[in-house]
Amino acid sequence: MRKYNYRRLIFLVLFAVVLAVILRSTIFASYIVDGESMEPTLYDGNLLMVNKVVYDLKDVDRFDVIVFHANEEEDYVKRVIGLPGDEIEYKNDRLYVNGEFVKEDFLDAYVQASDSRPFTDNFTLKDTIGEQKVPEERLFVMGDNRGDSLDSRSFGFISLEQLVGKVDVKYWPLSQAKLSFGN
Repeated sequence: MRKYNYRRLIFLVLFAVVLAVILRSTIFASYIVDGESMEPTLYDGNLLMVNKVVYDLKDVDRFDVIVFHANEEEDYVKRVIGLPGDEIEYKNDRLYVNGEFVKEDFLDAYVQASDSRPFTDNFTLKDTIGEQKVPEERLFVMGDNRGDSLDSRSFGFISLEQLVGKVDVKYWPLSQAKLSFGN
């Protein structure tokens, strides 16, 4: 009888390991933040858990923090600012989507600390990218550190096919751990 309990325990442990490997490779991915483009939300060296299947179940929301394939070698982490069909404009450090002001609470401390200079330079999609609206199946993304971010203002829209997933957990360092970003 004692032998049976050990076999059952070994089976349970092996099952748990296999399940963890499957979940890790298909549902979640770990990333390390490299650079300062998402400060003050994410800092260089932060470890992130990215949900790879969330956008199979729901649409991308404005202000989601996402990871996407920037090219064949690199993945970037940025914040979704513009969704398909949106007209985007920044004027006097204020975001306007389709002509309506949209508050960016996550930037409040940074904008106030930027003294008299604008934190986000004025721009429109038309002036920056040459498009009036975000095209279908595309997103306009920006880093939270607006003065030091390579984002859609430089490389244009990203396609939904480039998405890896949504940043759901920042788990290192523990002093900065958070369970959810965005909405």
